Amino acid sequence: MNPTSIVYHSASKTLELGYANGEPVTLPAELLRVYSPSAEVRGHSESERVVQTGKKHVGIKSLEAIGNYAIRIVFDDGHDTGIYSWAYLKDLGDNQARYWTQYETELRAMNGSRLPVIPVGQWTPQ
Repeated sequence: MNPTSIVYHSASKTLELGYANGEPVTLPAELLRVYSPSAEVRGHSESERVVQTGKKHVGIKSLEAIGNYAIRIVFDDGHDTGIYSWAYLKDLGDNQARYWTQYETELRAMNGSRLPVIPVGQWTPQ
């Protein structure tokens, strides 16, 4: 099912997809980023998937139509290689709770965090 409207809400960092049946789907940019369908994130098989960390505050910089079947999302962290088909976006919306649970479980297993890592230098007085 193709969306009839797509609106990015920058304050809440959510992408809202409107559908003809009147049921909008709201997807957080973080969820879209960590489940990017790009080879960089997804790999070429499930065992190659790279769990993304530190993406809690990621936003969307721009959206680009890819024919009549998908959009490319450019994120403010520089990631721009995922092509999100309408079917994939619908699946993310319909199964959002399951995807969040899976993501949080994977983060815990690797002792990762949704929060970005802030590099801290070391200083030694002379």
